[in-house]
Amino acid sequence: MSTLFLQMMNALSYGFLLFLITCGISLVFGILGVLNLAHGSLYVLGSYVGFSIIMKSGLPFWFALLVVPFVIAIIGLIIEIILLRPTYKLGHLSQVLLTFGLAYIFHDLFSIIWGKNILAVSPPEILNHSVEMMGYMIPAYRLALIAIGCVIAILLWYTQEKTKWGAVIRAGLSDKEMVGGLGVNIHLVFTLVFFFGSLLAGLGGVLGSPVLGMYPGMEFQILILSLVVLVVGGLGSVTGTFVASLLVGFVETFSRFFVPELSLIITFALMAVVLVVRPQGLVGRRI
Repeated sequence: MSTLFLQMMNALSYGFLLFLITCGISLVFGILGVLNLAHGSLYVLGSYVGFSIIMKSGLPFWFALLVVPFVIAIIGLIIEIILLRPTYKLGHLSQVLLTFGLAYIFHDLFSIIWGKNILAVSPPEILNHSVEMMGYMIPAYRLALIAIGCVIAILLWYTQEKTKWGAVIRAGLSDKEMVGGLGVNIHLVFTLVFFFGSLLAGLGGVLGSPVLGMYPGMEFQILILSLVVLVVGGLGSVTGTFVASLLVGFVETFSRFFVPELSLIITFALMAVVLVVRPQGLVGRRI
């Protein structure tokens, strides 16, 4: 029973981390129609930059948590304005090829700059201990991940459902041309959404580094998991991404615990079932 409870807490923290990673790619795909295959690279770049700030420079974890997401967001901004914007009229294939090429460029840069060894970041001192919960000792950092994920999920839901910008985003999901015809600067919306999606990737990179670490090829594994969550949850939906992230987090965590040799198959089987039963995802429009 104690082992199952610990795995449940691991699954929750992992699910909230997946939510932070995937929400950005979901919004970008839903609004811009761009499947950013470099999104996993932005996450890993956030982890590596955070590692350099914390472990190499000796600066506090909280400093990296504040600075790194904006650094990654600015890099995302440059990618959107200089590279992606000229491709909007060329079709989705050019964007997929472009971002896939960027992912491989980032992959080589990671190896050149940070090497090919597995790296990890220590949790902040204040969270580097365990907390007793229901008679079990739970790492405080994983509890912090759950709390941070809850706060961000609520903020994102409120922004999308209750604010003017959220209304523009929801309208853009249905009809970009109509939104532009109403006088909204759709290119500005695209840029801000990409900026925010990249910021979430950087935030997830710093928060995830003490749990998942960093290693060569991690960006492609993160990308695949993000696409699974994207398909299961549905396009552009914060609620769908939240539910799907927790679901995938639980499925992968418990499958790795009970049948580790079949964990990947089980995760993809979940995606296949959702595609057959509800192609638009649990909470989303039809793909």
